[in-house]
Amino acid sequence: MPPRGALAAEIERAAERHGWRVVAPAVARLWEALATREPGGRIVEVGCGVGYGTLHLARGAAAGALVAIDDDAAALARARDHLGRAGVGERVELVAGGISEVAERLAGPFDLAVVDAARSEPRRTLDLLLPLLRVGGTIAFAGLLADGRIADPARRDDPDPRAAAIEHFNPYLTIHPQLAAVLLPVGDGVGIAVKRRPTMRELGGPF
Repeated sequence: MPPRGALAAEIERAAERHGWRVVAPAVARLWEALATREPGGRIVEVGCGVGYGTLHLARGAAAGALVAIDDDAAALARARDHLGRAGVGERVELVAGGISEVAERLAGPFDLAVVDAARSEPRRTLDLLLPLLRVGGTIAFAGLLADGRIADPARRDDPDPRAAAIEHFNPYLTIHPQLAAVLLPVGDGVGIAVKRRPTMRELGGPF
């Protein structure tokens, strides 16, 4: 990994001290790389936390607009401060609430959707976001190894219900008929998928 900028490094140190939820630095770099594909595109992020991943998305989409969602008011306040200090706050709309609450208020289409926090209901999160993503757009999920539980046979029987939800979600993502998807061992596991065709909802279904 190359050296991080001063603000990113500061957030990483603070996250370690205070237990803030942030993606791994390699995942943040991946978000930035994905965002560069559409420099002026529209991005939605679910689970922005204190704005660490959001900062990288904004840097990648240097002229783009972001909608960043989180249900933690304190984290959103910190994100607002971090993004303002980075000079990208004007391009980021911070939305309080969970994806189930705010999905109907989101105006698509988006070019990129990034999910940093959906361990309890990853499948529902995908189902809500997919109609808002343009055909050819990308959706990415972090945390798909569930702190290593999915990859470690010795931990497969861990009773954590969030890990079970992710284990059921991963094949749903990879075989989804509207997506071309792959799982990558980056950070705690990343799923990346490109939307190949519209959903039935977009076509006026169900039929």
